[in-house]
Parts: sequence; structure tokens; C-alpha cells
Amino acid sequence: MAPTSTPQTPFGRVLTAMVTPFTADGGIDLDGAQRLATHLVDSGNDGLVVNGTTGESPTTGDAEKAQLVRAVVEAVGDRAHVVAGVGTNDTRHSVELARQAEAAGAHGLLVVTPYYNKPPQEGLYRHFTAVADATGLPVMLYDIPGRSGVAIGHETLVRLGEHPRIVANKDAKGDVAAASWAIARSGLAWYSGDDVLTLPLLSVGAVGVVSVAGHLVAGEIRTMVEAHLAGDVAKATAVHQSLLPVFTGIFRTQGVILTKAALELQGLPAGPLRLPLVGATPEEIAKLKQDLAAGGVHL
Repeated sequence: MAPTSTPQTPFGRVLTAMVTPFTADGGIDLDGAQRLATHLVDSGNDGLVVNGTTGESPTTGDAEKAQLVRAVVEAVGDRAHVVAGVGTNDTRHSVELARQAEAAGAHGLLVVTPYYNKPPQEGLYRHFTAVADATGLPVMLYDIPGRSGVAIGHETLVRLGEHPRIVANKDAKGDVAAASWAIARSGLAWYSGDDVLTLPLLSVGAVGVVSVAGHLVAGEIRTMVEAHLAGDVAKATAVHQSLLPVFTGIFRTQGVILTKAALELQGLPAGPLRLPLVGATPEEIAKLKQDLAAGGVHL
């Protein structure tokens, strides 16, 4: 059984979009994935997203995606929400991946805005509802126009919020004003999809975060969220500010690259990347060490 959820926090409050560990020869490292998932939950995450962009989903096959969901559910599914990324720019394929993820034991689905083909809002609405209709799992939308090329509009979010299984939105739009409006009207549980905007989004009604920095500082992020919820604005702000070097550091280049580099520095499962992503350079690693040290991360 998945951990307890509420309509307000259907997937918990602090989730990390987990990297997919690979073996030295580039294969998927299921043992490493289980060890990393266990470490992340032990460190303060109450949910993990697998097969998302940070999990290098563009370069993993469907069978690998199913294997990864099964492995992570086996490792931590009794303690954490395991949310499977199933979004593509082909609705039929996303429906297939959603059914596969449900069969593999996922507790929920993350469905990104279709990318590259730039559908109109009606196409977005039909895409998301088709995926939500395909299984009995709760769905988190993923609005990231910087990657997808198209944003989910205000009115579309409101319409989607009427679907009984579309319960949340991961917001990487970078627009707190737009988020404030949509939170007020959509009824969706709002999760920050951008680490540096988690605290501002909490202030306008978000409930949590789907983090990348949570690979390294999940406990601190949880402290920030809980301080905000308790009304301790000064403490929440202080934690946010202390983590700024981490938020900056892991995104100096593509986030998976430096996250895997950081995990390697900590002796945690990560492994190489699949092309077109490439490993961090020595110069990038040196700067990463400085950033993490400034943010209080011990290597």
C-alpha cells in the first residue's frame, strides 16, 4: 500500500525526481536504483518520481521504465509515494506507459505537457484526460513550457482540475502570479517544480515540491516547508537562503549531469549518462564542490 495521502497533499510534501542509475556499460542499475531510493527516503523524502526528465526518460526504453518502477516500489513503496513519469508527445504511447506503470505498482502518474509538437489547449486537455482515463491512479500534471514549448493555460488547468483523478500540478512555469491565480481556481494540489521557487510558491498556496536538490538536501527542504506551514516565516526564509548555492550549483549545466556528479562524490549510485547528455567536466565538478560546500552539503 502507498503511504497515506490527503486531498491537500496527495503525494506528500517533499518529493525528489530521482536520477536513474546506470552501470558502467550504460545498462540500467536496478540494485543501485533501490539503494538510491532507500537513501532518498531515509534522508527525508516522502515521495519519489521515477522515469521523469531527471531520470533520463527520453533515453530509457519502455521495458526499462517498468523494471525501474517495480524495483523502486519494492524498495520503498511501503514508505513513500512512487510516482511514475509517463508523459510523451504521443497520447497513445502515454496511455500505454500509464497502464504499464499501474501494472508495475506505481502509486501515481506524472504527465508532462506534450513537447515539440506544440498542441493547442484543447489538444492538451484531451491528452491529459485520455491518460487520466486509462488507469485508476491519481495524476500530477507537469507544466514546464521551457522544455515543452507550450504552457498549460489558466482555463485549461481549471478544466483539468474537474477530472476526478487529475489531482495535482507540478509547476515549472516560473510565474508565481500565474500560479497564484490557478491555485485559487483549479482546486489542484500545487507542487513547485523549481527548487528556487518552492518557498515563494508555498506562500501563494502550494503544498510541496518535486525537487532535484532533494537528492542532496531533502532534510533541509523539509525543514523549510514545515517552518512555513508552522508560520515561522523567518526560519523558512533563512533555510531557503542557505540553500541558494545548492539550487544554483546543480543547474549550472543540465541538472541531471551535475546531480549525478554530486551523487558520485557522495559515493551513491549514479553511474554514467546516456547521450545526448554527457558527464560533467573536471572544471564543472570543481565548481560544483564549491557550490555544495557553500550550501552546507558535506562530500
